[in-house]
Amino acid sequence: MLPSWRLADSGSTARLRGLDVVSAKVAWASGSGGTVLRTVDGGRTWRQVGPPDTADLQFRDIEAFGADRAVALSIGEGEASRVYATSDGGRTWTETFRNDEPRAFYDCMAFFDHRRGLALSDPVDGRYRIASTVDGGRTWKVLPPDRMPDALAGEFAFAASGTCLVTAGAGPWAWFATGGGATARVFATSDYGRSWKVTDTPVPSGASAGIYSLAFRDPWHGIAVGGDFAAPTAAPDAAATSRDGGRTWRVARTVPGEYRSGAAWVPWRWNTALAVGPTGSDLSRDGGRTWTRFDTGSFDAVDCAPDGTCWASGEQGRLARLTRM
Repeated sequence: MLPSWRLADSGSTARLRGLDVVSAKVAWASGSGGTVLRTVDGGRTWRQVGPPDTADLQFRDIEAFGADRAVALSIGEGEASRVYATSDGGRTWTETFRNDEPRAFYDCMAFFDHRRGLALSDPVDGRYRIASTVDGGRTWKVLPPDRMPDALAGEFAFAASGTCLVTAGAGPWAWFATGGGATARVFATSDYGRSWKVTDTPVPSGASAGIYSLAFRDPWHGIAVGGDFAAPTAAPDAAATSRDGGRTWRVARTVPGEYRSGAAWVPWRWNTALAVGPTGSDLSRDGGRTWTRFDTGSFDAVDCAPDGTCWASGEQGRLARLTRM
């Protein structure tokens, strides 16, 4: 039996590209217009709890640590890239990072645990720019540029669903994915971002094409999805898998076939993963090797809690919970 999405009333018309599902009851979503939404009753009600005076910001990523603690990333060039943190469920927020490099554009962030995290910017002077936190997002430090990876001409990351940079568990591993250049690539670290190795992938790349989302079940098993945002209904070879921590990638035997901006593993469902995009949602039950369409609604992001609760979010305030797994 294929799953389905049950739409919830978010009370918002924002495009929700940031999503973090904490448990069966608690989830956070973020998006355009300074929007941050939170539910503590399993999605029956959602409340706007975003930082004040941020209506001109787009919160493309949110990382949550419970009903009270969350860290939100706004994207854009220069000072539009910021990080805000709350420890009281969004009643108050503190701006903890404001980008001071005019050429930087932060796309996404990820946390290894409740303390350590990274935020990824597009390249500056030919190298990716990465900020690090060791206190749960309260303070950030831009890592030394000479330790950061070189970029290809035209290469960048996609701020589509907060999953261009991901971690796996509480260990030192993280990965980020790219497009825009001659090759879609995946960068990997095993030391909390201090050093990186890069691998070419078979996913097609171009001016608006490449890998939009990564998901790692553990330090070894990963999935990558993407395509071309400008041509969402045709995405050949735009899904791939890795079984060796991102060192090598293989195109899925059956791909979604259309642009997908978000992916997530489903906990407690061995080898089960989800992919979403503006033209539909797909399910894999074999670790990303084959995909089956189960919905044609528009979503940008998908995330699952450790207990197996999954939500998707997207345009016009769309939020939906996965049912019938």
